[in-house]
Amino acid sequence: MRVRFLTLITAIVAATYLGSGAAQAQSFYAGKTLRIIVGLSPGGGFDTYARTIGRHLGKHIPGNPTVIVDNMPGAGSIIMTNHMYKVAKPDGLTMGHFNGALILGQVLGQAGIEFDARKFEYVGAAVSESVVCSLSKASGVTSIDQWKAAKTPVKMGGVAPGATPDNSARILHAALGLPVQVVSGYKGTSRIRLAVESGELAGACWSWQSMRVTWRKAIDSGDVKPIVQIVPKPFPDISKVPLAIDLATTEEAKQLIRYGVQNASAYARPFILPPGTPMDRVAVLRTAFQATLKDPDFLAEAKKARLIIDPVTGEEMEKIVADVFTMSPALQAKLKEALYTK
Repeated sequence: MRVRFLTLITAIVAATYLGSGAAQAQSFYAGKTLRIIVGLSPGGGFDTYARTIGRHLGKHIPGNPTVIVDNMPGAGSIIMTNHMYKVAKPDGLTMGHFNGALILGQVLGQAGIEFDARKFEYVGAAVSESVVCSLSKASGVTSIDQWKAAKTPVKMGGVAPGATPDNSARILHAALGLPVQVVSGYKGTSRIRLAVESGELAGACWSWQSMRVTWRKAIDSGDVKPIVQIVPKPFPDISKVPLAIDLATTEEAKQLIRYGVQNASAYARPFILPPGTPMDRVAVLRTAFQATLKDPDFLAEAKKARLIIDPVTGEEMEKIVADVFTMSPALQAKLKEALYTK
């Protein structure tokens, strides 16, 4: 009887706390505006996901605030992420969406990073990032064998050192010996797509979840072709496209692929709050974010846009990010050489 009584008391106290937190959140968010800042350019995958989520998020936050989405591109989202760390107010009204590959960049001592990823409050992610490299038909490289045999380095689009398109192409060069020239500095994948279509670039590597949506027309027409998947298991819709890990001939090459690209997929697309954001507001936004990803109206829109939804919670993200900082010095040195040595 005593155990049952204590359990009942605990449940009542928890319900009272949660109810109080929800009431406070409603009072705080009512009539306010929540701003989501995307660290990459409009029209790309990060922007597409953020705007789709933003159209539904407000109704799941107590008080139903207005949600707007802005862009702060630059340096592969370093500018926005530094802003979230150093400038943005920790009041629960500013959320950031950045390229999580920069978390690995912090571990490796990448220049320009002024944030500590371990101190952000993680809201969650709508999807992991499973990387595929695609090239244009006009480039003359339509298979992995043709890429291997290329007489000159194949120009692949990049955003900035440490960003997914840059890291992925460099890892393929280091691990598989593919001839690659990373042309960096594009404001996002939407700009890279335009450069490929104009013949300025041969192709690029980024999330298939995004690429299959934003580059769908060119892929369906055959003007752009997936060449290699940097994933542990092939996607069903491109099952015949080879896996990079299967092409690796040494354990060191496999480690570079796993830790440089594959393992980074779970933390690649985080939504964050500034350090110091009150935990009751963090909890409210985490709950609202996950509720949005289950919302039938949101899911219908995501399906129509061909967006893949594979949620990661904020709590899971915290643990994954903490684990990145336990990487051995020897592996760090290998990755640093592969990603930052010209």
